[in-house]
Amino acid sequence: MPAGLGAPVQVAYAVNDVSSAAALFAAQTGAGPFFVIEHIAIETARLNGAPVAFDHSSAYGQWGSVMVELVEEHSSPIVHPPGLHHLAFMVSDLAASTAACTTHGWPEVLWARTTAGQEFAFCDARPQRGHLIEMYEPSPRLLKFYEMVADVSRGWDGSLPVRHID
Repeated sequence: MPAGLGAPVQVAYAVNDVSSAAALFAAQTGAGPFFVIEHIAIETARLNGAPVAFDHSSAYGQWGSVMVELVEEHSSPIVHPPGLHHLAFMVSDLAASTAACTTHGWPEVLWARTTAGQEFAFCDARPQRGHLIEMYEPSPRLLKFYEMVADVSRGWDGSLPVRHID
């Protein structure tokens, strides 16, 4: 990975159905519970530099020290399931980190901003690494979400492996 990205904070897999994939992942690995957000609200997005409607649902769970995201892309998929979708990194400067990835031959494939204001970008490292690189700057809301997922996993007894968030 380019210097400055640090260690990944999340590993993500492309799936066909986020809820059933979360239940199966929890049963097979003990990771979880998974918190599902259907059709994450995106304010604006661009794919390969052009405006696009990006529609996806995700399930988030904790697997040891790393968060797992299961991604179901409803719009034309960037990564076809099943398989590794991306590794995610929290970065101090999204634009600078995207530029650093581009210098490594990993161009920005998707940039988006949620309706809550969280910006994220995917750079395409598939030819060299086999997956996308997702980056976002930490925000209080994002850090609180990561903390909540990790905290709930510590006391999880295996019940209710999939929980939906509105």
